[in-house]
Amino acid sequence: MATQVLILDDERNYLLILEALLADAGYAVTALDDPEMGLAYLEESEVDVVITDMKMPKVTGQEVLERVKRSYPHVPVIIMTAFGSIEGAVEAMRVGAFDYVTKPFSNDELLLTVGKAAQFARAQRENILLRQTLEERFAVHQIIGRSKAMGQVLELVERAAPSRSTVLITGESGTGKELIAKAIHFASPRKDQPFVSVNCMALNPGILESELFGHEKGSFTGAVAKRRGRFEAAQGGTLFLDEIGELSADIQVKLLRVLQERSFERVGGTQTVEADIRVVAATNKNLTEAVKAGTFREDLFYRLNVVSIQMPALRERREDVPLLAVHFLRKYAEENAKNVQGFATEAVDALTGYEWPGNVRQLQNVVERCVVLASGELIGVEELPAEVRDEETQYKSAVDLLPVQINLGETLERIEAALVRRALARVDFVQVKAAEMLGVSKSLLQYKLKKYNIAGH
Repeated sequence: MATQVLILDDERNYLLILEALLADAGYAVTALDDPEMGLAYLEESEVDVVITDMKMPKVTGQEVLERVKRSYPHVPVIIMTAFGSIEGAVEAMRVGAFDYVTKPFSNDELLLTVGKAAQFARAQRENILLRQTLEERFAVHQIIGRSKAMGQVLELVERAAPSRSTVLITGESGTGKELIAKAIHFASPRKDQPFVSVNCMALNPGILESELFGHEKGSFTGAVAKRRGRFEAAQGGTLFLDEIGELSADIQVKLLRVLQERSFERVGGTQTVEADIRVVAATNKNLTEAVKAGTFREDLFYRLNVVSIQMPALRERREDVPLLAVHFLRKYAEENAKNVQGFATEAVDALTGYEWPGNVRQLQNVVERCVVLASGELIGVEELPAEVRDEETQYKSAVDLLPVQINLGETLERIEAALVRRALARVDFVQVKAAEMLGVSKSLLQYKLKKYNIAGH
């Protein structure tokens, strides 16, 4: 698609020259001698680049620039001015013009300037599209989970996101803490600003300090130039500190100061840098216990724990396992160009019953493996990893879901009734087949139906 260029100039000769020059270069050109009509045209049409003369009756080029920057900040504006009015063009550059050209202009110079503006406009459109894609991908409504536990998490996300308060996300590894951090960011007023992530466990304390706060040239061996840290990179946006429980005592002190004073100094520097950022932290450690043990500062813990979100383990939200499994199946089937449509019923039962010590991350890896190795449209239970198929693990997982204090006789009867109902549903209420599935006689099955008041049709 050709770049759309709007030219505004009250001098008809220049309009004709510019229109012909840019059209020959492959641009789609709209040339207007009335700037008010040009502003109206902007409201109704897609424009990639605006070229406007500085001095025009009714509306000046400066006013056009201000209107475009206010309503269409992604559209670059090129100012045309007479040689004697360069000061005005320089001022226009200061307030946001992309560039300026002087009249009379060189054709090559003008085409070069318009080419740079068109390239800038394409990059701006791509950035906007990327932000919109990320915003949609990490939107709260896109997070998979219908369980009560995840419902509570998502409710907290929606309530906390509009604020600038620090959020602490806790939970086992693989439960999706970074996904929730991104959901908070993209549901917040900072969504158009950077989301910067740091894994505090991946770097040793010396490197981590420079990574977070940046450093000045010569501040240590190898510091050959000034470098911005992650706090500056996240300016205006969100800084996600993963594995926060791994911070050294020295960095805990410096992080506490940033959270308190919203400012910091680079390593080896004395200049104070303002920190307009929101911090979201995550850990799989029990920070309350770490505070008691003296390995984590109590004051920092309270600064981080303004809004607390506890991520449930996957075994605590088993009803979400089939939804997640299908989601990952579709993802990896598309990536690997495999015609895999779903899971067999027995496979779904096995996936749901497994404990998932590695949580969602482990489930994702298992589904990817199954899709890659699948030979048919459905993934059967025999294609699942051995640990997922293990019956002892399945029974243990089911027992773990029961309350610790129970009436054994009543609980066993309820489980038995549920198994009978499930067997009947699986065989379309054919009692002979249900009895075979349960390994009992038809007469015993009928006794159970009567005992538990189950309709056997």
